[in-house]
Amino acid sequence: MPAKKQFNGTPEEAEAAFYAALARADLDALMALWADDEEIVCIHPGAPRLIGHAAIRASFEAIFERGSVQLHTTQLHATHNMMTAVHSVIEETDKTSDNMPDIHILATNVYLKTPHGWRITMHHVSVAAGKAPLDLFKASVLH
Repeated sequence: MPAKKQFNGTPEEAEAAFYAALARADLDALMALWADDEEIVCIHPGAPRLIGHAAIRASFEAIFERGSVQLHTTQLHATHNMMTAVHSVIEETDKTSDNMPDIHILATNVYLKTPHGWRITMHHVSVAAGKAPLDLFKASVLH
């Protein structure tokens, strides 16, 4: 039986619930956040494009076999309209060793407004070398 879907009144609530489910390694809660459409897409770093609930669920199930995923997002750049929202974020995680190279993780999350709240339709992640750059867009805004 599928998990009951949480009502997310904003894309930001859906995004917070997504990262919270990753942190708990809660596969049912994570999958309940995806749109009902079978055309949903997930792309993990260096991996092929996954389409549909079964493929996406299997990928997160394999990830969660190694434990939860502790990420926090920074530098949100969002574009919203009445039915869709696109969030570009930098995902940060703690380095487990000083020997690890500096990297930052870029993620794009696309949300669709449905009768049951905002749902994920795409999650695309890639890894970039070096530390995350400063958010020059926000730094240049005068108040």
